[in-house]
Amino acid sequence: MVVIRLSRGGSKKTPFLNLVVADSRNRRDGRFIERVGFYNPSASGQAEALRVDQERVNYWTGVGAQLSDTVKRLVKLHAAGPEGMAKAKAKDEAKAEAAKAKIAAAEAAKVKAAAEAAEAEAKAEAEAKAAEAEATAADSAETPAAE
Repeated sequence: MVVIRLSRGGSKKTPFLNLVVADSRNRRDGRFIERVGFYNPSASGQAEALRVDQERVNYWTGVGAQLSDTVKRLVKLHAAGPEGMAKAKAKDEAKAEAAKAKIAAAEAAKVKAAAEAAEAEAKAEAEAKAAEAEATAADSAETPAAE
């Protein structure tokens, strides 16, 4: 079966992905039939992040090639044009900000719980000392002084 999928290139922690047409039995980064585009997730500024040869993708899907889920998403994104890319990037950034806010809230809750536990422990310790002092005072009042 022929598939259109991503093949990883680039260096460590700097991915660069090629959209390739390959036999599904071949390895992810192995032999392929044709390169039909690329995706650079770390592109910034004016650098081109996504290029898809739509004609070749249509040809290969016409002859029975299956698109991977990620490639389907990228082809759809490419069809939306630059506005779609900007919109998707903004959505991803908003999602990342929401995740950061959620983590910060969890951390704040953890700190608050620790502070409350320390406060409760200090209060319990103070009550124990007061009870001990009261007991010693009551004990010394009950025993007569030896003359």
